[in-house]
Amino acid sequence: MKTMVVEVARYGGPEVMELVERTVADPAPGEVRVRQRAIGLNFIDIYYRSGLYSAPLPHGLGMEAAGEVDAVGAGVRGLKAGDRVAYGSGPLGAYAALRCVPAQHVVPLPKAIGFEEAAAVMLKGLTVQYLFRQTYRLQGTETILFHAAAGGVGLIACQWARALGVKLIGTAGSAEKARLAKSKGAWEVIDYSTENFVERVKALTNGAKVPVVYDGVGKDTWEGSLDCLQPRGLMVSYGSASGPVTGVSLSILAQKGSLYVTRPTLGTHVVSHERLAASAAELFALMQSGAIRMDIEKRYPLADVAQAHADLASRRTTGSCVLLP
Repeated sequence: MKTMVVEVARYGGPEVMELVERTVADPAPGEVRVRQRAIGLNFIDIYYRSGLYSAPLPHGLGMEAAGEVDAVGAGVRGLKAGDRVAYGSGPLGAYAALRCVPAQHVVPLPKAIGFEEAAAVMLKGLTVQYLFRQTYRLQGTETILFHAAAGGVGLIACQWARALGVKLIGTAGSAEKARLAKSKGAWEVIDYSTENFVERVKALTNGAKVPVVYDGVGKDTWEGSLDCLQPRGLMVSYGSASGPVTGVSLSILAQKGSLYVTRPTLGTHVVSHERLAASAAELFALMQSGAIRMDIEKRYPLADVAQAHADLASRRTTGSCVLLP
């Protein structure tokens, strides 16, 4: 069976992505073949395209999508042809109209959640789930700092924090983005283009600072984030949108208050299907209750993937975007 797939044969800018026709085999044992209706667009896709994260070349891109099961391989239980499904931690290759995926990465999709919303929420929503409920389990009494609050992950975090009763201080790069994050549930938002976020966090917390910082930006916010933490606070560095953090001296953690640092990934938090299913169930429940709403800002045909990456890298997007095969 033929399908269109986006592949990368060399690392570089958006121009290295090629839309090619490939044959999709029948699903192997333990796999399902998914006819994809929508595909999530994420910053991690840029990391794999540019070579910041490496994979054997040539390779596909994308880690999340939603659609319908087209066929099931031997040994797969609980899924059948026609089932609505989604995944957000699958192997690379989601930029395709049809593909085979290990069944352990796939979860049933409730009828109340559309394909586009599911494709946009899986990786980002599961990321917020592990950040808030596993890496540092928020209790609802905290004031926290979350960078890039108007991004795809950030807007989900704003809504999830509000549902938990957590005071989320967000950062954003413009007044417009700050207003967007505030409308989604952020307690306060710092426009870092006009304000010093460290001083503003100190002022908002009456000098107490915060017990945890969630930072997907990377090198540009690293040192300032450490200065926002209370003694023995936790720095959660989960992304590198501005570039990777390098040259870190452990002694700086002692100097700034016996701080903790972690660099978590989604894969290690949903390593079993049981853990994935439980995390997705919590996410879907919040969506069905209305506590989390996914607003799709842009929809790109799969053939326009280069423009989608250019828009994402230049910060011209807010919220979530999807590719349509």
